[in-house]
Amino acid sequence: MTVKVAVIYYSATGNVHALAEAVAEGAASAGAEVRLRRVAELAPDSAIDENPLWRRHADATTTIGLASVEDLAWADAFAFGTPTRFGAPAAQLKQFIDQAGGLWREGVLADKPVTAFTSAYNRHGGSEATILSLGNVFYHWGALIVPPGFTDPAVYAAGGNPYGTSLVSGQTGDGPDAATLEAARYQGRRLATITTRLLEGVPAGDARDTMAGAASRTA
Repeated sequence: MTVKVAVIYYSATGNVHALAEAVAEGAASAGAEVRLRRVAELAPDSAIDENPLWRRHADATTTIGLASVEDLAWADAFAFGTPTRFGAPAAQLKQFIDQAGGLWREGVLADKPVTAFTSAYNRHGGSEATILSLGNVFYHWGALIVPPGFTDPAVYAAGGNPYGTSLVSGQTGDGPDAATLEAARYQGRRLATITTRLLEGVPAGDARDTMAGAASRTA
């Protein structure tokens, strides 16, 4: 069975975009069909132009499709990415999520696995709070939250955030390092593998074996 995973994200200067690509790669490596989608920008051009990194990233990602609620209906599982804004998701991602009310009322979003990842400038800049804030949305949907947990060495190597992959962007300013990208790939593989297990009724032990196999194939 080929599961369908929607990786939906907002990124201003490119850090969350890099994580989203890695999550998508990880899900695809586990056999999933993946849609990588960015949400619409809400900031005016005047604000974007004040930050050269923001403008450069906005111009470089115009070819990536914009997310729509149809992507949520299509997917068997979701991965959401956002920079932290005062310990909460960016307004751009929240605005997209707020469009999903019709699917929520129809029960389309219920029972679908979901995971989240984020980026913050400071180590204590609200990464865990942002992911937990998104969890409140997932509870309302009746979705099945799939955190990375402490289930693979990649999580530890990237700083040990069991809630979801998180980048501390202010340390180097160079974007995610190799360890963080591998943690994001693992998170995508884990989401796809668990979704497959749920849809096919594979016992938990067999699912762990499948995940180990997927990890070895991408090592």
